[in-house]
Amino acid sequence: MSERTSGLRGSIGVAGIVLMVVAAAAPLTSIGGALPVMLSISNGPGVPLAYAVVAVVLVVFSVGYAAMSRHVVDAGAFYAYVTRGLGRVPGLGAAGLALLTYTAIQAAIYGLASSTLQELITRCGGPGVPWWALAGVLLVVVAALGYRNIEIGAKVLGAMLVLEIGVVAVLSVAILLQGGPQGYSTTSFSPATFFHGAPGVAVTFAVASFIGFEATAIYGEETRDPKRTIPLATYAAVLLIGGFYTFSSWTIVVAHGPGRVEAAATANTSGLVFDTASDRLGPVFADTVTVLLLTSLFAALLAFHNAIARYLFALGRNGIAPAALGTTHERHESPHVASLAQTGTAVVVLAIFALAGADPVLNLFTWMSGLATVSILTLILLTGLAILVFFARADVDTRWWNTRIAPALGLLGVLALTILVLTNFTTLISGSATVATTLLATIPAAFALGAATTLTTKPHPTTSPTP
Repeated sequence: MSERTSGLRGSIGVAGIVLMVVAAAAPLTSIGGALPVMLSISNGPGVPLAYAVVAVVLVVFSVGYAAMSRHVVDAGAFYAYVTRGLGRVPGLGAAGLALLTYTAIQAAIYGLASSTLQELITRCGGPGVPWWALAGVLLVVVAALGYRNIEIGAKVLGAMLVLEIGVVAVLSVAILLQGGPQGYSTTSFSPATFFHGAPGVAVTFAVASFIGFEATAIYGEETRDPKRTIPLATYAAVLLIGGFYTFSSWTIVVAHGPGRVEAAATANTSGLVFDTASDRLGPVFADTVTVLLLTSLFAALLAFHNAIARYLFALGRNGIAPAALGTTHERHESPHVASLAQTGTAVVVLAIFALAGADPVLNLFTWMSGLATVSILTLILLTGLAILVFFARADVDTRWWNTRIAPALGLLGVLALTILVLTNFTTLISGSATVATTLLATIPAAFALGAATTLTTKPHPTTSPTP
């Protein structure tokens, strides 16, 4: 026997889970790749406040999320929470949204990672390898690590994450020590600066940077003490991501000056951060940042692979998807079949874009990341509503702030973020209304497809093992 149907096993702690979540956020990718675009086309020097606003909203949302994690421990996370709070049909619809979200964002990162690797090979005098071939190489490595025990992946992600956070931190400190052309201005944190230009675009990118924070609950069964670990990891991950992005983006604004950074980003979008690193710390450091950008992308690929595999595992174990997906490896105690299925899905998505002759960045990365952002916000809204309903019906927690007030405030905050994102969605995917409509239509379609599985499957007695 090489497989079994019991739950997942592991001894990962708070630090390990936080590493998985922050790795999915890909700090260096967001600062080196997304930040210059945000500075150029959104609200310029107001970008740091966008990160802070999103972080505050998600921290408030996390209060109810953490409270519910004490009563539901399941690799399906959002799907399990919605099922417990709103019922089986919305729960399975949420599962459809979750799979769409993580599949889309992982595909987006494959596009950006393969393009980055392609440029690096060419710069070093190597041959012009097609992006899809490089994506295939990355996929094989991710598949091999994803097949193994979660602790193996956590160690790989941890090492990569320390390096990428380190280089961004060194750059930020260097900027603070050397100062900027307009001093240490705090203009970035004023409401007037935030609402300058298109703040919705900045919020869209900021939300995308937090995709994957749900993983604190996804890995609950593989922790030593889920009732303690999940709440602590959730708060730690959101605060770390939000604080890191807010501080780092502000130092980039300081480096160029709040009155000049927007023009600088527009003139040099792809090289803004790397040229800043070269100016402040030398060309060798800038080259190091470029290499670590690739490892940052790889870390995110592995983190999202693990998240999708655990969703498929939860669906298989609960009788929603084929039962084989709900089995674990006898030796690695990992969801190996679900991991292989996720690899197959990634192959299909990448093949579609490759055969269509799509650009890995302009099409694959931009379109899929935009789709993932709207999809995850929709999923968070459903989860927030489920948390409110769950605690209103179940007399299991009498803390009003944790179970009523904070979840309601978090739900309203996420709704406001969703409206801002939708009003700027066409801008995000390069102004094509047709593409925007098509992409947005896949979100209700994914929900409906997930909900429709109730017609072909029988109710399962529980959405998760007993905590």
